[in-house]
Amino acid sequence: MTLLGDIGLRAVRALDPERAHAVALRGLRAGLVPQWNDALPGVLHTNVLGFDLAHPLGLAAGFDKNAEAVVPLLKCGLSFVEVGAVTPRAQYGNAKPRLFRLSEDEAAINRFGFNNDGVEAVRERLFLRAHPARGPIGVNLGANKTSTDRTADYVTVLTRLADCADFFTINVSSPNTKGLRDLQERAALDELIAAVMAARDAYAGKKPVMLKLAPDLSPEQLVDVVEVCMDRGIDAIVATNTTLDRSGLRSDHRDETGGLSGQPLFEKSTAILRHIAEITEGKTPLVGVGGVASAEQAYAKIRAGASLVQLYTALSYHGMDLVPRIVKGLAKLLERDGFTNIADAVGADLK
Repeated sequence: MTLLGDIGLRAVRALDPERAHAVALRGLRAGLVPQWNDALPGVLHTNVLGFDLAHPLGLAAGFDKNAEAVVPLLKCGLSFVEVGAVTPRAQYGNAKPRLFRLSEDEAAINRFGFNNDGVEAVRERLFLRAHPARGPIGVNLGANKTSTDRTADYVTVLTRLADCADFFTINVSSPNTKGLRDLQERAALDELIAAVMAARDAYAGKKPVMLKLAPDLSPEQLVDVVEVCMDRGIDAIVATNTTLDRSGLRSDHRDETGGLSGQPLFEKSTAILRHIAEITEGKTPLVGVGGVASAEQAYAKIRAGASLVQLYTALSYHGMDLVPRIVKGLAKLLERDGFTNIADAVGADLK
């Protein structure tokens, strides 16, 4: 990291966490983060879900909830960006404070509750983005807190954004909307996925639909969820969302309610990812997310079965310079282990 970048990151982190997040987005929109245009070795090139990508590292949902900085984020070197979660109607979310730094653990706890500007505002911003974009932009689908028909909410968001997003992720795993995780139960999930896939086929052609899972599922629940995904033709599974587990935390905010992300999630989310890869036998592409803050951790996700990897919390600790560090480090790790292409390393620890 440059000295100027280090000073900027320290200044932002001196703010309240949610305010710091807003300042970071404004900085991105203003072009204060340098673009990264380095040529990348062919070993990193991959084609996943029909997307031709220079490397497998992207941004997880939650950082750019309202599609305010998608193009600047792609210019920072990310291969793809996921915005949201987006709900049909704008909503404030849960009361503040609702985002907490756990610096000693290099983690965060949030209980945002799907705060966002609503589907129409996001639709307008996606249409205003520069074309062509440097990589695919996806939307994390959510449901309003007061909704009486959450399945209809997911369908509404996908339908309204079908022509301006490149992929969609069904979010049934956030712990911050009461009852949302109940949609991971087999019957409810089957009904939801069937409705979303039908809407995709009617309005979005064959644009990929993914499902994002919680890391707190029991082994039996995980098998049920994965079987439903495979039966309904889900294009990819994202493992995982934040956790309710608080094991081993040291920070003062460790007892705050909400979802925990960052370093303490790495081992748990990677174990879930590996289990899903075993259940699917490599037939369904997987996206690994949770606690990635280094090339070695991204590589561990890939070797456990992930074709793509997403970041979020680590950026608040290491800045956008983390992106090129991970990407360049991945290339070295692949070459060290004799892989000629990153696709050959996917699931290597399971073979």
